[in-house]
Amino acid sequence: MVNTDNSKLVMRLKQEVQGDILFDDFSRGRYSTDASIYQLMPVGIVIPASEDDVQIALQIAAEEGVPLLPRGSGTSQNGQAIGEALLIDSTKYLNQVVEFNKAARTVCVQPGIVLDQLNQYLKPHGLFYPVDVSTANRATLGGMTGNNSCGARSIRYGNMVHNVSSVEALLADGTHAHFKSVNGPSEDNLAYQHLVQKMLSPPAKAWHSRVRAERENEHPVVCSSHGPYIRKSSRKPSHLGWQPTSFLHAPRYCPVDRMPF
Repeated sequence: MVNTDNSKLVMRLKQEVQGDILFDDFSRGRYSTDASIYQLMPVGIVIPASEDDVQIALQIAAEEGVPLLPRGSGTSQNGQAIGEALLIDSTKYLNQVVEFNKAARTVCVQPGIVLDQLNQYLKPHGLFYPVDVSTANRATLGGMTGNNSCGARSIRYGNMVHNVSSVEALLADGTHAHFKSVNGPSEDNLAYQHLVQKMLSPPAKAWHSRVRAERENEHPVVCSSHGPYIRKSSRKPSHLGWQPTSFLHAPRYCPVDRMPF
């Protein structure tokens, strides 16, 4: 049964979006839960077949006054992946490695790629993604970025925020934004701060995020604080460590490091 209260929304999405549009009760019920104890029925689900689909869905949702909520595989235990909103699920189509630079140890991925799939791709090159969450066989890089995920080795490698070097995103009004290091020229810093201020109020849907991993030296010497822990590193921080957590569901460049074994 289609949710007739949103018939105009359904009609526009089916006409303009190339991906899958799910508004039946069964599909909405499947997407109403995640790994948390909460349950909220979404308005509907869009499974975009391309980045253009994401932008179109965002525009339609804004024009129809419907909240938009991108989600990964729903492995978080705090309910971030559910809500009374139009859900964007990128796991079916937007799940590919776009670019890999072994020398720079950076990899460009789409938001729906699963961590284990990324590590399988990197293993022949002697590299791995160091943010090793326990749900690695299900967690997507997009969801990990949005949740600022960590893992069993976070004291050594840090969590997502310490590895993300830039993010290409869409703001709620459709504005394209590129979040990156503010260590560049002052005019870049001002532009970045302007985007940050703009993003603090409206939620943003990230298309891509660029992530770069620092290679760990055998005996790091410089300490930096991460909450109650102290992480040692021999390098200066490559960015300020700020990471917007609202709707950043599409990492572009991801950190990779040497295999520990």
